Amino acid sequence: MRANFIFSEVWIGLRRNLTMTIAVVVTVAVGMGLLGVGLMINSQVSSLTNVWMNKVELSVFLCGKNDAFPACKNKGAITPDQKTKLKQTIEGLPDVQRVDYEDQARAYQNFKDSGGNDILLSVLKPEDLPESFRVKLKDPDKASAVEESLKGQPGVSNIVNSRRLLDSAFGFMEKLKYMALAIAVLMVIAATLLIGNTVRLSAYNRRRETGIMRLVGASNVYIQLPFVLEGVIAGLIGGVLAAVLLIVTKIIIFDQIQMYMSAPLSWNTLAGVITLTMVVGVVICLLASFVTLRRYLKV
Repeated sequence: MRANFIFSEVWIGLRRNLTMTIAVVVTVAVGMGLLGVGLMINSQVSSLTNVWMNKVELSVFLCGKNDAFPACKNKGAITPDQKTKLKQTIEGLPDVQRVDYEDQARAYQNFKDSGGNDILLSVLKPEDLPESFRVKLKDPDKASAVEESLKGQPGVSNIVNSRRLLDSAFGFMEKLKYMALAIAVLMVIAATLLIGNTVRLSAYNRRRETGIMRLVGASNVYIQLPFVLEGVIAGLIGGVLAAVLLIVTKIIIFDQIQMYMSAPLSWNTLAGVITLTMVVGVVICLLASFVTLRRYLKV
């Protein structure tokens, strides 16, 4: 009988404040959806960072005949002796894992295999491309230090640090992630305020019933439980809607761009994000309801 009474009170509360309840559900859904998208972007950025950081290398280009680089203008093309000494110097650095030599023919073939521009391929010849050493590092974070050690070495025209290129690419995704999380936090705050206001209105509308319950000896928990359940139900419904939004987002957006990603977003990751957002949504509603009742419901 007590359970039937509690659930009937919950239904009455939801029905009396239907507009506010819908607003809470929508706000929770949007807020948790944005939080989930931020977490999905965060997971994607982390996965891509791990994949591409393992591919970080330095491309040490060597001086060729008639090179326009300042380091090569007065010294001419690199000599075999300089090339040997340079390789030994690179291999002797403590942060270097492996050194691969790429001649002009191999550079041309790699350019073709990477889908080089057809117009460039029609006019480009192997001898137009520079020789280089491809330096694989033990720790990608030491790329700049190794680069500084090799600058000014005889026969080196310029050095390309792929870590720097990756940092600029991932910088945009980092900003996107923090923007999504910031908006999500604002929506969560809005949801919390809405939930608190809805519970307060519900408690005010039923002040006569709660007064009677106090007179007959009902405990504080028994009086507060219907109001708390209203918030939890609204949060749960909002969490379910947020889960649907996240699934649609994965299918429409993340799955469509996974062809450009070396680490596509998995369903297991999405399941973890959905679980977390639903728990957060319900906990927020539970805490907001409880705190509001302790302040506004005189029991």
